Amino acid sequence: MLINKEIEIQNIDHLGIVAGIIDAIGLVETINELIGEEKAEKVSPGHTVKAMILNGLGFVSRPLYMFPQFFETIACEHLIGAGVKPEYLNDDKLGRVMDKLFIKGLDGIFLNIALNAIKKFNVSLLSSHLDSSSMHVHGEYNTSLPEVVFARQQAVNTQESEELGVKSPKEIRLTYGYSRDHRPDLKQFIIELICSGDGDIPIFLKLASGNQADSSCFGQIAVDYRNQIEVDSLIVADCALYTESNLKLMLDLRWLCRVPLSIKTAQSLISTLPESELIASNLEGYRFVEKTVTYAGIEQRWLVVESESRKESDLRKLFQKIGKAESKVLNELKQLATEKFACEADAVKALAKLSKTFKYHQIEDSKVTEITANKPDKPPIKSYQISATLSKSESKINPEILSAGRFIIATNVLDSSVLSNETMLSEYKAQQSCERGFGFLKDPLFFADSIFLKSPERIESLAMIMGLCLLVYTLAQRQIRTALQESKSTIKNQLGKATDRPTLRWIFQCFQSIHLVLFNQETQVSNWNQSRDFILNLLPEDCLPYYKLVT
Repeated sequence: MLINKEIEIQNIDHLGIVAGIIDAIGLVETINELIGEEKAEKVSPGHTVKAMILNGLGFVSRPLYMFPQFFETIACEHLIGAGVKPEYLNDDKLGRVMDKLFIKGLDGIFLNIALNAIKKFNVSLLSSHLDSSSMHVHGEYNTSLPEVVFARQQAVNTQESEELGVKSPKEIRLTYGYSRDHRPDLKQFIIELICSGDGDIPIFLKLASGNQADSSCFGQIAVDYRNQIEVDSLIVADCALYTESNLKLMLDLRWLCRVPLSIKTAQSLISTLPESELIASNLEGYRFVEKTVTYAGIEQRWLVVESESRKESDLRKLFQKIGKAESKVLNELKQLATEKFACEADAVKALAKLSKTFKYHQIEDSKVTEITANKPDKPPIKSYQISATLSKSESKINPEILSAGRFIIATNVLDSSVLSNETMLSEYKAQQSCERGFGFLKDPLFFADSIFLKSPERIESLAMIMGLCLLVYTLAQRQIRTALQESKSTIKNQLGKATDRPTLRWIFQCFQSIHLVLFNQETQVSNWNQSRDFILNLLPEDCLPYYKLVT
């Protein structure tokens, strides 16, 4: 923004934090090394991706849209790199870089950058959480761009690729499938994500076709991930991982996941286990008991867990269902009592047939009444009616009462001194790390105005860049929280209360209205204050140059 010939003001806001984290993990250099630079290009691929991440995290609640106007008020060269002008970051440039990212292989690029981040920030990989979610899109995206097809063919046809057996990356299918977004009318793709138990940091991101089932791929994903990170991390997942084929595939891995209650042994266990066997957990509101079980030929520990809050909710829903069922059954018995049957046996048979449909009730008593109809000049006609009284079936209701609030988590780590019952429960509850990541990624505004997305390949590339936005966001948030806890310090949250676990969204808001001011050929940062300085010193040194200029 130009005030006059002598003063120019450009926005920095919180983007100096974003740029500093990007620099700290060496993202620009990694991208340039992986996909290469061209001598004639004004902005390298790495700097282009940096610009896209800055844009993606540029607003707290606005769309991700990529065009030069966004950067016109931003301190573009200061944040991205010397010589980078807003007009260079046009749709054509962004599209070409996204195509190159796809050709190189999005999974490998993301993992390479994530592992650099893990090393730089000393993120623990003792546990890794695996989950997936769907992402819906508007539009058809049926065909690949010609330049992508040509580049792919060239990559595969080289002699080196043929000798090494390199396969061309294949685009996913944007198609209909089970929608977690409750939009079955829209095509979708699947995001498979693995986050660290330490700080919710995304480490592994893979895109899949919209109709892929989790249970068919989770085991292989866990194996591939373990082989690539070369760390004996505990793989934590939901019940999609717990299939016979997946468990046999993961014989050399340590895993922890929920047991689906569709397995008869699991359903029987939660519905018959006496309350007296459960012991209180250190985690308030939970009780559990350990059982040793062999399933799919693999010995494992099952932890039957009962959640107090979930039990109250389940029982409330159960009693509501019983009440509705009783009203329905009474109406059906009332209707049956008006019907006439030719013989007593038919009446008894009709009642028996109806009683088989009762889910929570049983016939307490029944009575058949003979009715004689007399008509003039005709012999009397006999018919039969049946009435019955109802009672609740304890044999049907009690197992559901016992099951209320219960679930089972399993692990192949048999030594409880290595993985205690308490840790099993804590790690499973930490599965929310992926859900929080999806909450970040699934903001529909990310795809608003994405006019340069013309193919499935670019959709995939954008999804990977969204994953990089999540990586940068969680790294910065973890860094601030860790530094506050280690120094036993706090900052004020939105309500003015002290906290050592602020969200990065709040930190971003605290850094609004910071500008780069150019005056008389001198550069200064405006609106700096002590509280912002305190937060800045919690972050890596790479963030400092964006706010503290060295003259």
